[in-house]
Amino acid sequence: MSQAVELEPAARPALPRNRTLAMLTRAMDRINSGLVALSMIAMVITAIILTYAVVVRYVFRVPTDWQDDATIFMLVGGIFFSCAYVQSFRGHIGIEAIASLLPPAVNAARMFVVDALSFLFCAFFSWKSWTLFHEAVRDGQVTDSMLALPLWIPYSMMAAGMTLLTLQILLQLLARVMPEGDRA
Repeated sequence: MSQAVELEPAARPALPRNRTLAMLTRAMDRINSGLVALSMIAMVITAIILTYAVVVRYVFRVPTDWQDDATIFMLVGGIFFSCAYVQSFRGHIGIEAIASLLPPAVNAARMFVVDALSFLFCAFFSWKSWTLFHEAVRDGQVTDSMLALPLWIPYSMMAAGMTLLTLQILLQLLARVMPEGDRA
């Protein structure tokens, strides 16, 4: 009789006690769940396309020009659209070795500082991503490949994904600083 290895799912943080914040957190969770499902599909399709390209190129000696752009675009979307989902489980930034050594009050302050700095960095990255998107649309920028696909496509996915990540971190910061008794 074989024994199955059971992996524990990541613990979902409790909803904030503030009704408005809890409602926003639930909405963000639904958006994140939908986007992570699309990201998983994109990763599978990317693997299929890359496998197809290798087989066609090396077995049948037929070049594939389109697969580079398609896989890069899907990887960009998959990575950036899943960032907020990972952050909702606090999967991005966390140094457990340090956290276990610190007293709880110091660890809480460290987490707030890390969240605040992460929010500032991601807000800046989001803003820059939206400016790249705007420039790509305005200037009609395209890839250097034979297909010359518009660059606004990956820039829009990068900008949207970083914006969602920024909002996720903001929700977590607000949940940390709002008083527990506030039931607005």
